[in-house]
Amino acid sequence: MVEALNRRIGPGLLTAYGVGVMVGAGIYVLIGTIAGQAGIWAPLSFLLAGMIAAPTALSYAEFSTRLPEAAGEAAYVGQGLNSQSLSLLVGLAVVAAGTVSAGAVLRGGAAYLTHATGFDSQFAIVALGLGLTLVAIFGVLESLALAAVLTVIEVAGLALVIWAGAQAPGSVDWAQPADLVWSGVALGAVLAFFAFIGFEDIVNLAEEVDNPIRTLPRAILLSLAITSVIYALVAWAAVRTVPLAQLGASESPLALVWQTARGGGGTFLSAIAVFAALNGVLAQIVMASRVLFGLGRRNRGLSMFHHAHPRFGTPVLATALLGAAVIIGALTVPVAQLAEVTSTILLSVFVLVNLALILQKRRLPDAPFRVHMAVPVIGFVLALAALLMSLRSLI
Repeated sequence: MVEALNRRIGPGLLTAYGVGVMVGAGIYVLIGTIAGQAGIWAPLSFLLAGMIAAPTALSYAEFSTRLPEAAGEAAYVGQGLNSQSLSLLVGLAVVAAGTVSAGAVLRGGAAYLTHATGFDSQFAIVALGLGLTLVAIFGVLESLALAAVLTVIEVAGLALVIWAGAQAPGSVDWAQPADLVWSGVALGAVLAFFAFIGFEDIVNLAEEVDNPIRTLPRAILLSLAITSVIYALVAWAAVRTVPLAQLGASESPLALVWQTARGGGGTFLSAIAVFAALNGVLAQIVMASRVLFGLGRRNRGLSMFHHAHPRFGTPVLATALLGAAVIIGALTVPVAQLAEVTSTILLSVFVLVNLALILQKRRLPDAPFRVHMAVPVIGFVLALAALLMSLRSLI
């Protein structure tokens, strides 16, 4: 075993990884809920949500050039808040969030596959989970290459929805638009914020990125910008095509857009949702295993995970353990609970990372990539507000 990961990732693959993590299966169900709050102005909610996520993304971008290493958030909090115990807690929280999120997505993807093929759902969970874990073990370049292919399939599906919506005659709500109500747009933006969670995963691949100080900030910001545009266009197509009452009540709003615009069942979107789920699971297994690898460097009790396979250049033990945990979680825990816990954990981490950067910038203002002090301050306030709303919904 060796203690170094292979630097094989370029800016293109890293950006595709970031887009793939964010553009997951959630957009296939989230759009109806947001349209119910913002009406035909739902595209503004998505753009506003991207702006809400931007300060925290910029904080991650600066920290990624200060400390370009695996277990990024743990390293940031440890240095910024000068607390190794809090650093360990944050690292383990990120691992837990990634595992829980992957379990939820794996369960949902297996359900789509079972519906389409008739396979037993538990068999589908185990088979898909094992297959993705083996890909993650085999190599990071291979993992991200597969993730890039899956991302292209996801984006192509959304592009077809946008195209169909653009070709369809406008709905009654679109032809006679209601007045812009900013409170509804803002509430829709809070809901849409959760669709942007995922950009933070990029920093945990820092030790496998070629020229990380240059590549990491660009990949973070570019993936966030691309995702914001995709979401806004999908929302535009949906509210333009389907009456708002139907859109808000549908469990498959994008399939409804296709049916309204082109006819047919839109079943291909279910197949694409399976690919989106596979992409999300693979991305989370890769990310969380790198966090364990980085924590193994910092904590003696986790040192067993700070080893990379001499041939594959991946943290095999960490990857295998997380793959097993994802499969067990998908088999045993309800999806709704998994999703709520994931959001709360990640928002807590966002609060701490922004606070850590505020303190670090006061001590050492210089960095290879710098943002204004107002950026982490705004990120801290917005993340804290979203966390309080998330906690309120759990209670």
